[in-house]
Amino acid sequence: MKGFIKNITEWYFSKKAIPYWCILLLDCFLVLINGYIALFLTRQQAFHNDILFKTNSWGILITMFIYAVSFKLFHTYHGIVRYSTFHDLVNISSSTTTAAIISYGMSKMLRNIQVTAVAMPNFYGQFIMLVGVTMAMFIVRVAVKFMFELSRTDARTTNIFIYGVLEGGVSLAKSVFNQDVKKYTLKGFVSPSGDFVGQRLLGVRVYPENLNLANIMVENDIHAIMVSPLQTDHFRERQEFITSLTDAGIKIMVMNQSEEWDGKSPLSHERMRDIEIEDLLPRDKIEVDMDAIGQNLRRKRILITGAAGSIGGEMVRQIAKYNPAEMVLIDQAETPMHDVRLFMAERYPKIKCYTIVGSITNKKFMETIFESHKPDYVLHAAAYKHVPMMEDNPAMAVQNNIAGTRVIADLAVKYRTAKFVMISTDKAVNPTNVMGCSKRICEIYCQSLNQAIVDGKVDGITQFVTTRFGNVLGSNGSVIPIFREQIKNGGPITVTDPEMVRYFMLIPEACKLVLEAGTMGKGGEIYVFDMGKPVKIVNLAKRMIKLSGAKNIDIVFTGLRDGEKLYEEVLASAENTLPTDHPKILRAKVREYDYETAVENEERLLKQSYTFDDMEIVRIMKEIVPEFKSNNSKYEVLDLKTVEA
Repeated sequence: MKGFIKNITEWYFSKKAIPYWCILLLDCFLVLINGYIALFLTRQQAFHNDILFKTNSWGILITMFIYAVSFKLFHTYHGIVRYSTFHDLVNISSSTTTAAIISYGMSKMLRNIQVTAVAMPNFYGQFIMLVGVTMAMFIVRVAVKFMFELSRTDARTTNIFIYGVLEGGVSLAKSVFNQDVKKYTLKGFVSPSGDFVGQRLLGVRVYPENLNLANIMVENDIHAIMVSPLQTDHFRERQEFITSLTDAGIKIMVMNQSEEWDGKSPLSHERMRDIEIEDLLPRDKIEVDMDAIGQNLRRKRILITGAAGSIGGEMVRQIAKYNPAEMVLIDQAETPMHDVRLFMAERYPKIKCYTIVGSITNKKFMETIFESHKPDYVLHAAAYKHVPMMEDNPAMAVQNNIAGTRVIADLAVKYRTAKFVMISTDKAVNPTNVMGCSKRICEIYCQSLNQAIVDGKVDGITQFVTTRFGNVLGSNGSVIPIFREQIKNGGPITVTDPEMVRYFMLIPEACKLVLEAGTMGKGGEIYVFDMGKPVKIVNLAKRMIKLSGAKNIDIVFTGLRDGEKLYEEVLASAENTLPTDHPKILRAKVREYDYETAVENEERLLKQSYTFDDMEIVRIMKEIVPEFKSNNSKYEVLDLKTVEA
């Protein structure tokens, strides 16, 4: 018998859903059964008289028809029974109550007009039917749901807690309960605020957040904790609590940073992923009014250089949401650019999008692009950015970063672009390497060109705005992807120095601030971002090892690379910045240069770059930017000569 029931259960739950008419027939059958039960309890004599039994049977059939119509009106059989919810039970109660009222009214009407061929249930019969049918329909759905849960429970499911008891936690729990293929079993909630602790929510216990929770989870075979989107920021601040979970081998799951939950729509557990180091770094949430920014971008022609890179690619994703008139995307990396092309074709097919493979240093080619599209906004993210590479190739830093920026900036002025936003770096502040100095020279040119337009020395309308920020988490070639690959390969993790610290920001957040700064800027500003708290790189490596679950991964210290320094400059201090309307964006105080001098310096430097004489190229860069002092580099000898002179 057990085997037969098991086979039936497996057959039923292997189906996506049984047809609606099957559920309707089942419910009508329940009405029919309860009709005869009510008849037996109120009119037993009908079972001993053929005529009475026939007239009452017609009455039960009419009542069943009324119930069926009511089921249709309240959609009681449109849901999938195994996923029944409280809402479905409310619909059942409403439909059966409505049917009972209509049936009783019809029975009185038939009695008043003295119809003898049909005898519908009286008041007591209708009440018995109402209670019986409602309870029977409840029981069927609860039983099916219970059997469905049992059928999906096996050793492969993961027992979980949910962090958060507000709307996000409850919505997440409902998603877990309604899984098509059961991967998770909810065993409890964790209350960060202490609310509901010790009580039961959705049938499971609510636990307090404390350092002993990890031990409780291990003892109760709980392997993961899902963090409600409403509690992500709060959770990130609990570094000691997070450490206790990771030390105990508890998997932590969060929602993608790139997604935002509106707090109202259903929240799916399928949107949750394993937590990564980017989610745990201490930082304040950055608020940006993207709708206001979007109004400025809507129906505008947008040109983005470096569109296949980490920052440029995120700019593409954020701007495309606001329906620009067209997007002109430029990068010299063919394969990543092809990926951008496919992304835009799939996600935003209605936007005119031009994906162009080419170098920003090719002035003739760039001019054909500007002439054809006449962009309203230019977001300039193209640059060689790796410090050690540019230390070995200063000529390329000059030709690509400096001369390429000048090409795009001059064309923006010529074709009357309204706004030009240049992406710079914290390494441009008191630079210690070629890459940082090259970006500082780019800043000088854009700022001096903006002033020349204001002074009437150059005919144009373009407003030039520069944005500086530090390391973005997960960008191509940054420390986190490198560490992740080293862990994947079994180690060791290489860290340059045990004392090295860096400032970090998420790519989406950095790009939002770039767009905000570009919107607020009136021309000539160099904006810097408040990067939050510095992070020790060795601690970052240790946390990544723990999160990965890998064993016996060593950390090896390799020493500073050419041009590197232990501590990045603090971008947003009171001494070197002025406040703006946005708390995370400040305006840098920098020395300004005359436009004619900036042009002369750039032309002299570009001409020297074609000699490929590294020392002479860097010497001229140091003349242009006197604060450029090389660190851990062969170019330190130039600084010594300057001192001696």
